[in-house]
Amino acid sequence: MRGVNIAARNLEPRVGRPAELDGATVYRVLKLRTDVFVVEQECAYPELDGRDLEVDARWFWIADPDSGAVLATLRVLRDPDGSARIGRVATAPEARSAGLAARLMASALTDAGPEVAVVLDAQSQLRAWYGRFGFAVSGEEFIEDGIPHVPMLRPAKAGPPS
Repeated sequence: MRGVNIAARNLEPRVGRPAELDGATVYRVLKLRTDVFVVEQECAYPELDGRDLEVDARWFWIADPDSGAVLATLRVLRDPDGSARIGRVATAPEARSAGLAARLMASALTDAGPEVAVVLDAQSQLRAWYGRFGFAVSGEEFIEDGIPHVPMLRPAKAGPPS
């Protein structure tokens, strides 16, 4: 995709449960996550944490329609309290600043619905970016894999009275 105006292309988010996806898609999503978090950010941690196999796990991704390469991805998990947890937000270096992660966030939040609280642990330098989507810092900063993070929450909106 180098040299191509990614923002001008009609790249639609896709969504699926990891256990239901074909092997090539699973490989491409996990490769991007590993390339960004383990290699680029030099965080030696178990990327394959078992949570992708949970029944409620959902992956969102945007792929290049020509090559199939995954350009951006995130996952949504369900926490024990019923809130949705967004994590593993990653964009390929050549696709950054093209709005792909924002498309994925919007898609994931729409999928969760306004009646569900959504939480995430943001890298601290990205708190304003997540704030664009209604998230606010909900706790103290902490260090994870050598990188400062803050917990953030997008509260559930009350539904109409019954």
